[in-house]
Amino acid sequence: MTETTESMKARSPEFRLALGAVAGLREDLLKDPFAYRPLAPMRMDGPLTRRLPERARDRARWLPHALVLAAAFITLVIAYTTNGGDSTYALVAFVPAVAVLMTLVRPAGAWWISLASAPALMALTDSWVGSPWTPAAISGHLIVMTVVAARTRARTAAWMWLITAAYGSVAEGVSSDEFSSNTPPFLVAAGFALLVTTLITSRREAKREVTVQRQVNVVERERRTLLEERTTIARELHDVVAHHMSVVAIQAEAAPYRVENPPPELTRSFEVIRENAVAALTELRRVLGVVRAEDYEAPDAPQPTLAELDGLVGNVRDAGMTVEKTVTGAVRELPPGVELSAYRIVQEALSNVLRHAPGAGARVEVSYVLGGLGLRVVNGPARGLVKPSPGAGHGITGMRERVSMLNGEMTAAATDDGGYEIAVFIPVSAPTAPEERA
Repeated sequence: MTETTESMKARSPEFRLALGAVAGLREDLLKDPFAYRPLAPMRMDGPLTRRLPERARDRARWLPHALVLAAAFITLVIAYTTNGGDSTYALVAFVPAVAVLMTLVRPAGAWWISLASAPALMALTDSWVGSPWTPAAISGHLIVMTVVAARTRARTAAWMWLITAAYGSVAEGVSSDEFSSNTPPFLVAAGFALLVTTLITSRREAKREVTVQRQVNVVERERRTLLEERTTIARELHDVVAHHMSVVAIQAEAAPYRVENPPPELTRSFEVIRENAVAALTELRRVLGVVRAEDYEAPDAPQPTLAELDGLVGNVRDAGMTVEKTVTGAVRELPPGVELSAYRIVQEALSNVLRHAPGAGARVEVSYVLGGLGLRVVNGPARGLVKPSPGAGHGITGMRERVSMLNGEMTAAATDDGGYEIAVFIPVSAPTAPEERA
């Protein structure tokens, strides 16, 4: 047992090579040989074809098909005239021409049919000097191998040549012809044709792969440039906004000390301004700070959830907006991604009300339903003397991206009274019972 195992290990490289060769034969010529593989029209991106007129190019793309049809006709003529026009021989000799035509749609099957017709033609002929290849077999099989090699790869061409050589050797042994064999010159001609065809095909494929790789490199370079531009903008945004938010926080903290006996309302307003500035600055550094250095580590601060929605609503109320919050259904803990996205959606919706509808009231509805979570933020029209700020629509886009990421649905549209409404539904799977999880 040990000697056998060691012997297999010693021969394993050769054994694997043989298995690979057999697998290549099976994949190239034996696996579904009559599968429908139509020949595509010729590409018109060559140095000569691209200079042709439009009408000529439409016709020139079918040139390979026309050449195969002409080769099939020549094979048929050779087959019919070789044996003096005998009807029985002509009927069998029709097969190589059909094999040539089949290379347009079923290349591997065409090669097998062409090879199988060679012994039948040899058995029927009686006036051709040489064996085992008749003129019709030589013409048809050489054309079939050339077309199949052009449509496949170098490994397939090698297998076709080897199997053809094996058939020629066997046919010579069983042939009773006293004349010399024509297998060697035929194999030389076939080998030369297959070699030239393989070199041209390999060069064309290599050139095509280089072109595709260049296109991929161009796309990657443009993408890298875009990312670098965005990184630069993000860094500048971080530096500029962080500076100004720091100034706002410092000024808000120092402002009450510059007024003698400030009223509590004013002091509270400055405290709210400072708290918001510090919170925004912390959030900005956490989100945009990652682009400042490769070794940046995000803080481990917990992400906001729906449990902190009261703080968000209270914060907006301190800014002067009237907000009503309603929660329906059985409140339960949702997945962290849903909790964070829901909080951010409400946060962005209320921020939009502050920017685009100053003076308007808002209503936030959170609905815990069996299949998921429903959110609805609706506001009235703008009121007061403050002009609404123009928007670029990035807030709505960001909300849609969050909802789409969670396979949810979102609608955002103006209401009949001039306000705006955002409705979101995020599906959430029902929690699994303990006995089911077990």
